[in-house]
Amino acid sequence: MVERTLLIRAPLGLHARAAAKLVRVANNFESMVSLRRVDGGPAVDAKSILSVLMLAAKRGTALQVSVDGVDEDLAIAAIERVFADGFGELEPESAL
Repeated sequence: MVERTLLIRAPLGLHARAAAKLVRVANNFESMVSLRRVDGGPAVDAKSILSVLMLAAKRGTALQVSVDGVDEDLAIAAIERVFADGFGELEPESAL
């Protein structure tokens, strides 16, 4: 099992479109993927859109991501990329 604490960076938080992107990524792997708010609450299945939306995670919320299974290293790497990318909703940084 691998675990990471990841921060929601997307301006609108983990809303429907962002949650759908995360769920699509999680469903590409055999491993079990769960999310839990660091500030409390139950763990939810990251492969379920309704469960992910129930986290009500806005920008700045820290989530504990746990991945357990045969492809856990690949899965956590892909999930970290989605979070780092702000679910595809971050403005590109301007080049100086």
